[in-house]
Amino acid sequence: MENAQTIGALARHAGCAVQTVRHYEQIGLLPAPGRTQGGHRVYGRAHRDRLAFIRHARELGFEVESIRALLRLADQKDTPCADADRIAAEHLAAVRDRIARLRVLETELARMVENCLGGSAGDCRVLEVLADHSHAHCVTEHLAEPGPAARKRKVRR
Repeated sequence: MENAQTIGALARHAGCAVQTVRHYEQIGLLPAPGRTQGGHRVYGRAHRDRLAFIRHARELGFEVESIRALLRLADQKDTPCADADRIAAEHLAAVRDRIARLRVLETELARMVENCLGGSAGDCRVLEVLADHSHAHCVTEHLAEPGPAARKRKVRR
C-alpha cells in the first residue's frame, strides 16, 4: 500500500483523535483500511486525502450528511458540480442566517449589560431582563437556534 501508515500516524497528520478516524470509518465516510498480517489497520494516501477532505468540511461547518453527499460527488469525477454548488449554497445561507441571529443576540446582550448599574441582585437589570422576555425589556426578537426542520430549508437559486 502506497504511503502506508498506522491509524495513529493518520490521526496525527489530520490533526484529530484516533477515535475520530474510527468514527468516520463506522459511519461510512472513510473506507475500511487494509490490515497487516497481524491485524493492524494500515492506511494509505487515499485515506489521508479523504480524511483531510472530511476534516476541512467539518471545520467549515458542513453536517455529516452533506459531507457524505459531497464525497459521493468527489468520487464521480465526471459528474457536473451543480449538486456540490447547491449543497455549499444551502450551507452558506444557513451560516448567513446564523450570523444574522448572532448579531441580534449581540445587540440585545450589549444593551442588557450596558443598562446594568451594579448593586444588589434584587436590582440587577441583567436578571430582570432574563426573567421577563416582554417587549418592555427586550428591544429585539432573538430566537434560539432553529430546530432540525428549519435547518433543512432548501435554498432556491
